[in-house]
Amino acid sequence: MSNFKNKKLDQLAEVFKALSNENRLNIFVRLASCCKPGTVGYFDAGSSAYVGELGDELSVAKSTVSHHIKELRRVGLIRTERQGQKIACWVDPNMVEALHEFFDF
Repeated sequence: MSNFKNKKLDQLAEVFKALSNENRLNIFVRLASCCKPGTVGYFDAGSSAYVGELGDELSVAKSTVSHHIKELRRVGLIRTERQGQKIACWVDPNMVEALHEFFDF
């Protein structure tokens, strides 16, 4: 197996490890289902969700949501941007495509 494939598999292993946490999986699924991948850089109610709103919907403390958001961002599943006192979150379309390619073997 080439180094490229090994590196990609290592990256995907990190993604799956991050998603093995129920809260992170819920956050990712929530973002993926409400916020169309590919809307990076465009922020409105249809393309991003705020950390506080996610915490309220999932009945998780905002500090816990922030921790999980950081982990999802670290592995490349989501992107974030500060907007004043809020942080917008959205699914990274490149990672969604990589996951699709992986499962479409």
